[in-house]
Amino acid sequence: MSSHSSPISRRDLLRLAGAAAAVPVLSSCAGAPAAQSAAPGTFTVYWNAGHDYQAYRAVIAEFEQANKVKVNLQKYQWPDLRTRLLADFASGTVPDLVEEPGGWVQEFAISGNARSLQDYVDRDGAAMGFPSDWQPVTVERNSYQDKVYGVQLHLTCNTLVYNKAMLREAGVEPPTTWEEFLAAAKKLTKDGVYGVALNQDYTYVWPWMVQAGVTPYDPATGKVMTPTADAAAALQFQADLIHKHKVAPVPVSGTDYSGPQKLFSAKRAAMIFTGPWDLDPIRKTSPDIELGVAPPLKHKVQATQAAGVSMFVPAKAARPDLSWDFIKRITTLEVEQAATKETGMLMPRASWAKLPEVQSNEAIKVFADALPDAKDSSQQVRLTGQLGKWEEQLKVVYQQVLIQNQPAAAALGTFSQAAEGFLR
Repeated sequence: MSSHSSPISRRDLLRLAGAAAAVPVLSSCAGAPAAQSAAPGTFTVYWNAGHDYQAYRAVIAEFEQANKVKVNLQKYQWPDLRTRLLADFASGTVPDLVEEPGGWVQEFAISGNARSLQDYVDRDGAAMGFPSDWQPVTVERNSYQDKVYGVQLHLTCNTLVYNKAMLREAGVEPPTTWEEFLAAAKKLTKDGVYGVALNQDYTYVWPWMVQAGVTPYDPATGKVMTPTADAAAALQFQADLIHKHKVAPVPVSGTDYSGPQKLFSAKRAAMIFTGPWDLDPIRKTSPDIELGVAPPLKHKVQATQAAGVSMFVPAKAARPDLSWDFIKRITTLEVEQAATKETGMLMPRASWAKLPEVQSNEAIKVFADALPDAKDSSQQVRLTGQLGKWEEQLKVVYQQVLIQNQPAAAALGTFSQAAEGFLR
């Protein structure tokens, strides 16, 4: 591990210890060859359980045939994938390719656990349209010290999804500001239906923060969550929806981010904040719902959080040529087109946003049009190498305020003091 390695949080260490007991640990020594977890002829991929698309299965079949290998697609929820990956890094036994939820590429580039892909980009980038056809934010968030370490697979954002019939019956227009949203949520809350359902996943705090004009971390001053009063107000606004105004249920703590979608599909919530990943589940479980998608809300600014997943190759992966071939195949415009048609997922290529089927799809177009206003809130934190600790502590604050109803200003103050200490 390099001198720039990122300290692993206490919770990560506990997870790692438990996970390491379940995986074979290889003894390593200086000069030892790169280790891999797959047997010869097997190509191991760590993938998110929700992204096992038919469009990607077709790519896997072509990849297997072209390279005479069998793809071992191991599917995880993100927290479990991270636990397994940290154990792999510690043991030296790594997969060939990893899908990550956004933010890990730079973290693992700094710690020496991700392989630079710059040599492949220099060779093949022009032919595959990388980086010229990728939205700029996706290249920045996957680079470190002017070298590319990851390639974006999905570029998404978070905005307001609503039940058109419920809003129509309540005489409510789709809200455009925080004030309009609160008023709408109050009118929509009745007869066992909540106006909105908020997510237990702490990352859903970011659209509110960016709309409030909050800077998560300023390396020049060392300060976090500034202006402090605006950050506290944004967090308190969310908590008040639950505990003061009673227009949202208390989120259920856990690793499943689909809770609001399930309430929306069951017609027990009129509005949710989500991304395109929930469109397909809603349509499949509740095809009778008239689905509406509104542009991001405006407070001080109209903006939202950039989200989306990338792929990277572990530094000790034994067959990076194969890993790069997989990346090239699964990021073509044709595959993006097929995945969007299948699931409604948004994609990082600029040419994708111009496709007729994107521009003509009422819901997808709203998300696609919001991408230029999507901000990457963890960029500066990632570059400190402390993202893991930052996320663990932010998760605690989010749960303290939204679930346990602790005052936002006090909880955020404690978080800020601690974060300003370990980010410097």
